[in-house]
Amino acid sequence: MKTRENLEELGIRILNTSRTELLLSMRFMGSALDSLSYVMDLTTRTAGTDGVFIRFNPTFLMELWLNRPVHLNRLYVHILLHCIFRHVFTAEDHEDAELFDLCADIAVESVIDSMEYKAVQTTWSDFRQGWYERLEKDLGVLTAEKLYRHFTMQRLGYDDLIRLHNEFTKDDHAFWQRLQEQKEEKDGSRQPEDHPEEENKKSDSPVPSETEDKWKSLADRVKVELEAAGSGGSMEYGSFLRTLRFVQKRRRGYTDFLKRFSVLHEETKVDPDSFDYAYYTFGMDMYGNIPLIEENEYREAKKIRTLVIALDTSGSCQATLVQRFLNETADILQRQESFFRHAEVLLLECDNVIQEEIHFTDPQEMKKYAEGFQIRGGFGTDFRPVFRRVGELLKEGRLINLKGMMYFTDGFGLYPESPPSWETAFVLYREDPRSEPSVPEWAYTLYLDGSDL
Repeated sequence: MKTRENLEELGIRILNTSRTELLLSMRFMGSALDSLSYVMDLTTRTAGTDGVFIRFNPTFLMELWLNRPVHLNRLYVHILLHCIFRHVFTAEDHEDAELFDLCADIAVESVIDSMEYKAVQTTWSDFRQGWYERLEKDLGVLTAEKLYRHFTMQRLGYDDLIRLHNEFTKDDHAFWQRLQEQKEEKDGSRQPEDHPEEENKKSDSPVPSETEDKWKSLADRVKVELEAAGSGGSMEYGSFLRTLRFVQKRRRGYTDFLKRFSVLHEETKVDPDSFDYAYYTFGMDMYGNIPLIEENEYREAKKIRTLVIALDTSGSCQATLVQRFLNETADILQRQESFFRHAEVLLLECDNVIQEEIHFTDPQEMKKYAEGFQIRGGFGTDFRPVFRRVGELLKEGRLINLKGMMYFTDGFGLYPESPPSWETAFVLYREDPRSEPSVPEWAYTLYLDGSDL
């Protein structure tokens, strides 16, 4: 028992030493470095994280610290970047778990290799350098999701797959799967599963969704710190800020994103929360069958009342993708928890001028419209006419309770110079690895690919 305690204490001291060295070099990572506790876990031969702990094998850490201390620092940063980029929480979304693990490792290693901090600097192999050059040429920003789609389409050969694993795999991702099991147990979709082989698994496991929310906030803080450092520190932190910005832009669910545009309003619905059983019981006892209070027939709800959808019908827009986008939106419209029963959707088709203006009050109407959709116009893209038209309708009082607008486009065109009075999200249906559209800072950006639509 004493030996076990000594081993754990040794591992914790080694990780604390690495953490201190990294903190002195990368002050912008301070909040992230303070966010993982340490625990010995002999189910792993190396080390990994579940978003709360760095779980380590003490023998592995001791050997790494004695022989390659820089690689220990790199491992620490590698694990942190998995959390900051939220690979730990999104791995479950990918069918080929082994391939996604590899892509996540390549993504974080490419960021670390781009840094010029002495604490993490090493010499690259020719094999690694060659793959970076090839992938950056094809994809631009290297994220786990982009790499996953790329390798899924390219079909890596067995030899390449093995060599890439040997080159880039650094930590144990088994704890990611364990986190997913905890999530399924929390929501009741999976029965609790014992892991008798785990000798030191904490019983007070946090709620996975709370852990992910914590890392969302930490990623925002790190991004703010990097932006505050300005261009003067860009050589040192390399591609970190660029990659973080790209990841944060992409990772938004469409349904969740629409909730930004909801308003508080009364709707006709029994409100059981306002039902006072004391008065009800008193009335029934005193008068036999006369309750003194009934449930309210109205309750306040926060849903979408009015929404503007703009469609880019320029030559770069594909009719099939627009149809799928409209069908998905119509399906969401029909869900009572998202929209009020009497909701209004204004749909504008526009290239460099407005081609069509349609008002919907029934989701089925949008379904029919999507089925017969045809591209009208096909010229260059100018987003400004849509903003002008919406502004006119608001001024005339023909649009009420408008909170936001969704603009489905490839993102390349002429934007308004100043932000409108309503929130705007540009829904980009594809990514160009060679260039990114210059979406204004005042607008939200949501990327959708074929799997999202």
